[in-house]
Amino acid sequence: MGTFANIDPFVEEYVAGKLGLSVEPVSTQVIPRDRHAMFFATLGVIASSIERLATEVRHLQRTEVLEAEEFFSPGQKGSSAMPHKRNPVLTENLTGLARMVRGYVTPAMENVALWHERDISHSSVERYIGPDATITLDFALARLTGVMDKLVVYPERMLKNLNKMGGLVHSQRVLLALTQAGVSREDAYRLVQRNAMKVWDSDGALSLLELLKADPEVTLSDAELEDKFDLGYHLKHVDTIFARVFGAA
Repeated sequence: MGTFANIDPFVEEYVAGKLGLSVEPVSTQVIPRDRHAMFFATLGVIASSIERLATEVRHLQRTEVLEAEEFFSPGQKGSSAMPHKRNPVLTENLTGLARMVRGYVTPAMENVALWHERDISHSSVERYIGPDATITLDFALARLTGVMDKLVVYPERMLKNLNKMGGLVHSQRVLLALTQAGVSREDAYRLVQRNAMKVWDSDGALSLLELLKADPEVTLSDAELEDKFDLGYHLKHVDTIFARVFGAA
């Protein structure tokens, strides 16, 4: 990028209109590198978002979780030593690529301060980080798209994992319902926690719902308690959220 000084007005208008560029209002021999630093910082944020999704997939693919996993084609090898393994190699790769893109942010920040705002110490850096950061991020975005397009999801396993907890995930709704029924928050918390700890100690063998029903201090009816254990409450806005993100179908 350079200034538009001493160039044909027609060329200036074309560049501004077609490429979305404009005149640099304050420029010496070089354009201030804070603009470039912001560009690379934005690339770093995008890379971090990629890693956030990649890390979540890696967690969901863990053997003891296995709620989702990367597509594994027939005959593909996950581990050279353990044939049963299906390693999340693509998302592990994305995690590493994100680190590389973020690594280019610091040199871009270092480029902002120039001697007398005119030296070209930045140029040797930009020749490296410019191509590497953009090409790496482009590849990472394409790879992430492929991972998400082919992602294998196991809703039955999700439900099974939730059920392992004996209904503990619903404790907040019960707590709020008790307070709305006139129980002080301190007492409501004590009642729910007392029963929840029994479920923890039983390793999920006991049911929080049944323990609450049997607790004489819990003033909610069985029907009211069962309503607070309905998973549908937490899923009722899923379609709205998807429409908000991806647009109405």
